[in-house]
Amino acid sequence: MAIEMEPIGFVSTDAETVPRSWSVSDVKGTLVIDKSYLEGLSDIKPGQRIYVIFHFHKSPNFTPQFMRIRPPNREEKVGVFSTHSPIRPNPVGLSLLKVLGIDGNVIHVKGLDMLDGTPILDIKPEICP
Repeated sequence: MAIEMEPIGFVSTDAETVPRSWSVSDVKGTLVIDKSYLEGLSDIKPGQRIYVIFHFHKSPNFTPQFMRIRPPNREEKVGVFSTHSPIRPNPVGLSLLKVLGIDGNVIHVKGLDMLDGTPILDIKPEICP
């Protein structure tokens, strides 16, 4: 089975390095979404948090050697699915970002753990109880 996806937009940031996780990031930037999706952005508001699903486009290909890895904050190796490692069987990432503002098809965000040019696959709202 083949699964094909096309980016809906790309990350734009001046940051040369980003943290490994959104949960410890203060990096600001923008999500530049293709204008054909403008109507779908209409209810995103400043102050809310959104999940951004993206492609780890600069990660090396996954091989069995990456099945267990040692994250920077751990002493021992753990399974890849217990980490935020960008080296994964399917190089898909998920971040929860704070919306600072929105200008048409550009979403200003804080909490980036994605590099400039990272392809965005989807956006979903954080659902709070």
